[in-house]
Amino acid sequence: MQDVKAARLTTIAAITLLVAAGPNLVACRYLRRSAHPDVLPLSGRIETHESVLSFQVSGRIADLPVDEGKWLEQDAIVARLDDTDYRQREANDAAALRLAQAQLTLALAGPRPEEIEADRHAMLNLKAQLDQDRTDYSRIQTLYQNSTVSQEERDQAETSLKRADAAYNQARQVYLEAKAGTRKEDIAIGRATVNQASEALEYARIQLAHTILRAPFAGVVLVRKAELGEVVAPGAPIITLADLDHVWMRAYVPTTEIARLRMDSLATLRANGSPGRLYRGRVAFIAEQAESVPADGADREEFTPAYRIKIDVDNPRHELKPGMPAEVEINLAPRARAGIAN
Repeated sequence: MQDVKAARLTTIAAITLLVAAGPNLVACRYLRRSAHPDVLPLSGRIETHESVLSFQVSGRIADLPVDEGKWLEQDAIVARLDDTDYRQREANDAAALRLAQAQLTLALAGPRPEEIEADRHAMLNLKAQLDQDRTDYSRIQTLYQNSTVSQEERDQAETSLKRADAAYNQARQVYLEAKAGTRKEDIAIGRATVNQASEALEYARIQLAHTILRAPFAGVVLVRKAELGEVVAPGAPIITLADLDHVWMRAYVPTTEIARLRMDSLATLRANGSPGRLYRGRVAFIAEQAESVPADGADREEFTPAYRIKIDVDNPRHELKPGMPAEVEINLAPRARAGIAN
């Protein structure tokens, strides 16, 4: 009975001591925090830089060698479209370019000497025919005036003379053009046609290249939003790719501390999913305007203003995953006090 009474007295004494020491314990905790006034502790979650990849052209998916959770190196093939139509378009445009180049080559070369000589002979033959028809018409005109030939014969001779004159003038024009070579205007048109065909072929090749979707950076496939054989339009999402090499943490800074925070402030991060490891980061973004965020405590309906910040963290081992809870300590000391070179 005395032992029980003694135990009760001991318990009451212990409780009395704890109650009396309570304020001192709180004071000690406050002193530990105030010993590091330049360190700001925050909590948040790990996030990644994500890109939704899509084709720039339409078509049917002929190859889709990726799945959710797969790691892709930079430039790795994500998907392919059936490129039959795009290859045919490229072939047609290539043929059109060759034709335009051949026509321009002919225009620049001009007529061959043999062709020019043939045009000259044709002109001279028609000139001889014109001279003959002119002589015949003069003779028949004299006979007509003497009433030796009829009006009909005279008219026929005049018609033959006009035809011979027209034929000679046309042949002479052909010869002079051949002798002068291709006109500058025709050469300019030929060059413009070649340029137009070249641009069309380049565009066709670009379209053909767009039938292959590649990873713009190394990362992990978070979501696959398309299926093999599906016909997709330009811009339709195919996969969501996350960059695990460089993750970031979203956190909120109280209004009482935001004035001390600076861009590029150093940070030390601990992730709940990787206990015992520390990660280095830097403040990469500070919001210009405060947001209303849930206040600490059990009452989640209360909100308090805070500034959203972003902390970039290198993640070479890919140990930090999207959605991991994490705690961070930001060094608020000026660079000179923190021992960091400017």
